[in-house]
Amino acid sequence: MNDLSTPVAFTPTPNTYKSGTKPIWCPGCGDFSVLSSLTKALAKLALPAHDVAVVSGIGCSSRIPAYTSCYGFHGVHGRALAAATGLKLARPELTVVVTGGDGDGYSIGGNHFLHACRRNVDLTYIVMDNHVYGMTKGQPSPTTEPDWDSKLAPGGTGIRVFHPLVVALASGANFVARCYSSDPNGTADILAQAIRHPGFSFVEVLSPCVTFRPEQKEWKHLARPAPVAPTNDPEVAARRLFGDDGFNIGVLYRGERAAYVPHFADERCDAAALAAEFAR
Repeated sequence: MNDLSTPVAFTPTPNTYKSGTKPIWCPGCGDFSVLSSLTKALAKLALPAHDVAVVSGIGCSSRIPAYTSCYGFHGVHGRALAAATGLKLARPELTVVVTGGDGDGYSIGGNHFLHACRRNVDLTYIVMDNHVYGMTKGQPSPTTEPDWDSKLAPGGTGIRVFHPLVVALASGANFVARCYSSDPNGTADILAQAIRHPGFSFVEVLSPCVTFRPEQKEWKHLARPAPVAPTNDPEVAARRLFGDDGFNIGVLYRGERAAYVPHFADERCDAAALAAEFAR
């Protein structure tokens, strides 16, 4: 018989974190690879699935919680970071990962993005950026090039693009990186670093939309390792970002700010007394 008093080593594989639900993304979508990278990162960190929560908003990439065996919360448009912040503060022992896209995170969720960076709660935010609203049939997103011509925006929007890494750094994110979905192992390594790093970690993943932006298949010729090592100096990181063309892959910034930890009172509230207060 096995000695049940002897702890059994937990040696997970990426499949440990996959649910039985089959992804329904378009064939060739970069989000398949991002899901694979996330499960590889969790296996690398050997985190029990019941100690991980994956939170999302709305969009193609926001389906990820359903495809994992971790706890999941599929929220409303743009509010994933708000929900995740509340969860992490209430259950600090959980590893909280937030997944979303450029439309969900930078448009209706833009304000939450700024303040999540500023608060520096210990979360990891993975944004799959394809420069388009894929689920709602190809509208321009905040990161869409101003001259991208489409049926919904003939001739392009003419609006300057949103620069998420610049905004994240300026707003106080403690870890800033960029990955490319066609490099699943490299992405997994960076995601593991982001999850392990204290404070708010932001990882942009270039994830081509083969349906509405088939030209993004050419990203494989543009993405390359960043020519510089990560820095802990935000001024150095800022100078690099303002000269960045959006295709440098790797960790840009590792900050040293302590993660935000709330100071809750030790007092316990009696539920019956609280109910009586509201009944007055």
